Amino acid sequence: MTTHEADAAQDPRPAAPVRIRPRERDALLQSLRAGVVPRVGQQHVQVGRVAEVRAMLADVERIADGGSALRFVIGDYGAGKTFFLHLVRSIAMEKRLVTAHADLNPDRRLHATGGQARGLYAELMRNLASRSKPDGGALPGVVERFVSTALAEAERTGETPDQVIRSRMRHLSELTGGYDFAEVVGAYWRGHDSGDEHLKSAAVRWLRGEYATRTDARAALGVRTIIDDGTMYDHLKLMSRFVRLAGFDGLLICADEMVNLYKLASTRARNANYEQILRILNDTLQGSTGHLGFLFGGTPEFLRDSRRGLFSYPALQSRLADNAFAADGLVDLTGPVLELQPLTQEDFYVLLTKLRHVHAGGDAGAHVLPDEAVMAFMRHCSEKIGDAYFRTPRTTIMAFCDLLAVLEQNPGTDWQSLVGSVTLAPEQNPDLAPLDEDDPDDDPPPGDPQRDDDFTTFKL
Repeated sequence: MTTHEADAAQDPRPAAPVRIRPRERDALLQSLRAGVVPRVGQQHVQVGRVAEVRAMLADVERIADGGSALRFVIGDYGAGKTFFLHLVRSIAMEKRLVTAHADLNPDRRLHATGGQARGLYAELMRNLASRSKPDGGALPGVVERFVSTALAEAERTGETPDQVIRSRMRHLSELTGGYDFAEVVGAYWRGHDSGDEHLKSAAVRWLRGEYATRTDARAALGVRTIIDDGTMYDHLKLMSRFVRLAGFDGLLICADEMVNLYKLASTRARNANYEQILRILNDTLQGSTGHLGFLFGGTPEFLRDSRRGLFSYPALQSRLADNAFAADGLVDLTGPVLELQPLTQEDFYVLLTKLRHVHAGGDAGAHVLPDEAVMAFMRHCSEKIGDAYFRTPRTTIMAFCDLLAVLEQNPGTDWQSLVGSVTLAPEQNPDLAPLDEDDPDDDPPPGDPQRDDDFTTFKL
C-alpha cells in the first residue's frame, strides 16, 4: 500500500462499486457483531486516522529498507487499537514483510522464569503470517522457501545444496543462539532431502519454541539448546535475519494487550518485563537490529501510570515522554508513542454507511436502511451515552450490526421503531478495576540488588 493508496483508503467519497464476496461479508459482520476484530475485510470498513496510517506506512518501509522500528499504539478501551494493529499488519504483508502477532496474558509475557516468555514466542510463531498465508501458520512455508532458494542458488553456482545452506547460515552463527538455529535449519534440509517428514516436523517444532526440555531437543535434532524464557528476544532477532534469507523484506512483531504487564501484582515481575521492553527499545533506537519492527498495543494507563505503568520505570519514562513542542493542537507522529486520536462524528457516519454497504454485499440497491436512518441511529446513541458512541465505538458498532441483521430477516419492519428501542451503555474498561496490591512475597529478599528499597542495605 503506497501513500496514495493509504489516502484513497480514507477517502469518504463513493468509489466504483465493488462486490463483496459472501464469505468475506459474513466473516466481517460476524466478527463485528461479536465485538472482535475481523481477520479479513478490514479495508471495507477502515475510516479516519490518515496521519497515523501514513506514519505506520513509513515505519514499514523503513523496516523493508533494512532499518528498525518500535511503536507503542496507545488508545482508550474500545477505541480501535486492535483493529489498527491488524490494518498495519495487512499493510506490512503487502510490503513483503512477515508478521507475527500475539496477545499478552498471564501465561504469555516478554520476560519470565516459568515458561511464560517461551509461551509468548511460541504463540508468535504459530501466528507467523505472510502475504500467501495471511491467517498464520506460515513458518513451515518460510523454511521451505529458504530451502528452495538455496537449491536454486546451488544449481546456478554448481555447489552442493548443503554447502550453500551452510554458507548462507554462517552469518546467523555469529549471533546469540545462532549456531543451534543454523543446525536446526540444516536438519530441516536433511529431512527435505531424504524425505524424512519426522525430522522436518521436529525442526519446525524447535523453531516454534515447542520443546520444553533440552533432552527432547537433543534426541530429536542433536542440538544442545532450546528456545526458552531467557533467549526469546534473541531468537526473534534471529528470525528477522532468517526471513530475509528466505526472500522476505523483514519481520514485524505485533503484541497486543500489553496492559497485562500493568496488571502484574509483583513489582519485581513488572520491572523485569519493563527491562525487556527497555532492551528492545534501545536496540531499535540505536539501530543495532535490522529488518525488525515491534508494535505494542496498550491503554493510556499502561503507559502513563506512575505507579504500575511504563512511566513507573524511569528509563522508559525519559524515552517515552511527550514532545514538549507538540502542544496546542500540534502533533508529532515520529516518536515511539503513537496515540490514536478518537474518531470524529463525520468519520463515524462514514463507518456506519460502509457497514451498511458491506451488509448489502456491495450492492447499493440492497441497503436495508436509508441515509436518514443512519443519522437517526447516531442521534439516538448520542442521547444515550454522549460522544462515547463515536470515540469508543465498539458497543455502537455491535448494536448497528444487530439492527441490520433484524431488518434483513424481517422485511417490512419499521426501522424508526427499532432505532428508538436500541439500548446502549458506555464501554466499561476492565483495566481500571481495582488491581491486586503489590505482593511483597514476590519481591527479592533483603540484600538482593534487585530489591526496590535501597535503604535496606544502606550502611555508613
